[in-house]
Amino acid sequence: MRIAIAGGTGTVGSHVSRIAAERGHEVVVLARSRGMDFLTGAGLTKALEGVDCVIDVSNITTLSAVTATQFFVAVTGNLETAETEAGVGHHVLLSVAGIDAINSSYYAGKLAQEHAVRAARTPHTIVRTAQFHEFAEQVVRQTSFAGLAFVPRTLTRPVAARDVARRLVNSAEAGPRESLPDLVGPKDDTLISMVRRMIEFDGASRKAIELRLPGRYARGLASGSLRGSADREQSALTFNKWLTTPDHTRID
Repeated sequence: MRIAIAGGTGTVGSHVSRIAAERGHEVVVLARSRGMDFLTGAGLTKALEGVDCVIDVSNITTLSAVTATQFFVAVTGNLETAETEAGVGHHVLLSVAGIDAINSSYYAGKLAQEHAVRAARTPHTIVRTAQFHEFAEQVVRQTSFAGLAFVPRTLTRPVAARDVARRLVNSAEAGPRESLPDLVGPKDDTLISMVRRMIEFDGASRKAIELRLPGRYARGLASGSLRGSADREQSALTFNKWLTTPDHTRID
């Protein structure tokens, strides 16, 4: 199978590319560094020639609902146009478990993207997952100042990005299913606990402080909604075990 991966150089996308190639698929990485522009559609149609399935793990870092929605809807629209012109038969989207109850900030954009995928002509599968183990690294690097890491109160059930990638490739191989049960990790956790354990494991010289923030987005993080639905499926790799793998990049 010829599989194109939108965002194939990112946290999840690099795993998707590697796993798909290991299974014998021909991989086409869609990325700006490869001459494609998701926001204008430039280079996409040519890149999708002969492609059987597109896996979209493209992403933007923002807390603005407007910015997130504009980005994800534009990306989906441009991929859909290129898929139709190239005759692609399956679109797999990575999304986030539990965001229906939040629908604000970044998650408003992901919900808008899901709606766009469902309305598109290309048969699809939406793969929802919990937050990644890697999210703890990202939060520390984005929120640290003067030796302190500021962590929003978050109830989660984290899953490894590598396990998410396997789910996405499995979905590509299985064909269009519209949606699947949420994929989550093996244990409920809090982001502050994850960050503190990571700091201790890495021997990093900083202190983590949990913040209880106002607003709908922050309440959603703290609510536990992101832990997935009742029919969720869970992976086996715990956060503590993930820290010992090469997938974890140590923090200073």
